[in-house]
Amino acid sequence: MRPRDFLLLVAVCLTWGLSNVVSKIVVGQWHVPPLFFAALRFVMVAVVTLPWLRPVPRPFWRIVAVGLLMGAGNFALLFIGLQTATPSASAVVIQLGVPFTTLLSVVILGERIHWRRGLGISLTLAGVILVVWNPKGIAMSTGLWFIVACAAAGSLGAILMKQMENVAPLRFQAWVALVSFTPLAVASALFEHGQVASAVAVGWPFIVTMLFSAYVVSLIAHTTYYGLIARYEANLLAPLTLMTPLATISFGVMLTGDQLDARMIAGTVLALTGVLIVALRRTPVTPMLIRTEHP
Repeated sequence: MRPRDFLLLVAVCLTWGLSNVVSKIVVGQWHVPPLFFAALRFVMVAVVTLPWLRPVPRPFWRIVAVGLLMGAGNFALLFIGLQTATPSASAVVIQLGVPFTTLLSVVILGERIHWRRGLGISLTLAGVILVVWNPKGIAMSTGLWFIVACAAAGSLGAILMKQMENVAPLRFQAWVALVSFTPLAVASALFEHGQVASAVAVGWPFIVTMLFSAYVVSLIAHTTYYGLIARYEANLLAPLTLMTPLATISFGVMLTGDQLDARMIAGTVLALTGVLIVALRRTPVTPMLIRTEHP
């Protein structure tokens, strides 16, 4: 990989990692309702990407399903989970998306699992279990269960996306944003309260956060990553994107006071080793699921 492109990938992974921690601050410390936060983020993306809605991806039902899974469902579950879960633990638990995608590819796409991928899945599961383990047994908080559900939604969306013809990155972003905004806005109106008041109470930091989340993360970082996918093999990019969970953990320790003990370190190493083994197989499922955030 050219040094310039490697530095771009590092910047993208750092941006994604910082975004996860910023999202935790928004929903966990500023107490902005998570569905409202997700809906606002998508409407901001939709406004900018409207010119890319046409031509409509085919089949239409599939882009709607992918948008709901990788957009509305994925971000809603992620932000709800981050209300109570730490960014560091979430960054490890969401690595379950890789074995989820592999298993779904067997069921839906008819792919086969060889022993290396089986080993990778086992190590990932072992790492996640170690992260959520305490002396009394496995301690999965409600927030982390939402993160597991987020990983599952993203995995199913990725499998459906794999069955589509190539969709330009900005067209994909446009449709995910368009499909996601309405159900998130309706759900926020039905189940949340004080949305606008909470955002106004935060003030200009919330505005800066929304601009960062919608445009720097969703548009610039994701589009840059898709450009790298076009130039390099997935087997090269997938392992390098493991910088994202490491960046999330680092920013979590620095900005939200996450605890990083020996058990957390060991679990992280195990889980990321498992993900790496799966990612390095000859025909990788999708490198996009190795990071915490999805488009």
